[in-house]
Amino acid sequence: MSALFNQIDKPTLLLDEAAARRNIHNMAQKARAARFRPHFKTHQSAEIGEWFRAAGVSAITVSSVDMALYFAGHGWEDITIAFPANLRQTQAINALAQRVRLGLLLESVEAAQGLASQVHAQVGIWLKVDAGAGRTGLSWEHSAPAAQVAQAVRGIANFRLRGLLTHAGHTYGAQGAAEICRRYSESVARLQSLRGQLAEQGFNDLEISVGDTPASSVCPDLGPVDEIRPGNFVFYDAQQLHAGVCDWQDVAVALACPVVALHPERNEAVIYGGAVHLSKDYVNEADRRTYGCVCQAEGQRWSAPLQGAWVDRLSQEHGILHMAPEDLRRVRIGDLLFILPAHSCLTVTLMKRYLTLSGRWITTFNE
Repeated sequence: MSALFNQIDKPTLLLDEAAARRNIHNMAQKARAARFRPHFKTHQSAEIGEWFRAAGVSAITVSSVDMALYFAGHGWEDITIAFPANLRQTQAINALAQRVRLGLLLESVEAAQGLASQVHAQVGIWLKVDAGAGRTGLSWEHSAPAAQVAQAVRGIANFRLRGLLTHAGHTYGAQGAAEICRRYSESVARLQSLRGQLAEQGFNDLEISVGDTPASSVCPDLGPVDEIRPGNFVFYDAQQLHAGVCDWQDVAVALACPVVALHPERNEAVIYGGAVHLSKDYVNEADRRTYGCVCQAEGQRWSAPLQGAWVDRLSQEHGILHMAPEDLRRVRIGDLLFILPAHSCLTVTLMKRYLTLSGRWITTFNE
């Protein structure tokens, strides 16, 4: 076990910088046909943001006003907040829009009017469209509501209508590249259909912005889109690994957790690493929910996921691991095990900082 691992005494989020930089480079290369506006909600770090800048990135996506303010304070000047505009933060939005080229999401006339009454700086407006994920957004099937919002935006002097934006989040539930790409292509076609209907009503030159890591990673052709906004790819995680989106070597973060109890009679180990560290996001595997993949130390990194091992249950601080008997026999209380989180974005939010494999701490905007 490396000297770095010997220093760890509580749940610690490890970061393989080389893997993360490789993931950034690969996605930046793939995105060259469109504008690459990566989502920074996964890593949430000014320092890691500089790795993107080194790869040629100049425009970013964030998920909150606070995150936008943080990255604006670190030199980013073209920021889209990919979350419906919050009318209780118009003062901060107005101040932010005076500092950066700001993009906002709207999906109702009411929100457009409320925003216009308080925000007087220039902003770009994207119509948030539900193209299949079922989370929120205007219907792609019926153009009338979208046209009403577009008309309201057009009537506001300091608002510029940019286009249609969606997150094809339902690709996360697909298994295998073929199904991921089918769902993604369907989403793009739906946006194209809505854009065509709006063009017939006089709303021309609308751009299409999409963003999801599964499709951006595995689909050979991202189609006729103007902008892509994936975020999770910087680290990947157990969800992406299970879906066949990445290899285990691509997963750039792992939660190092001390073993605190062993129960060989039921093939279980208990780690100091629970829901407050990993979150309760999970992967559906066969007939069970898995909260992460279990790895061991291997040289200066973690190993491939152990076969027949998974994070079976979580409480606040406890993680209950199911392990194959032959692997469990090699584990001792006080050892470290390494968990590939089900959803790295949430684990980062909870852990707030990283320890690189070279022994350097990197902070996030939440710390």
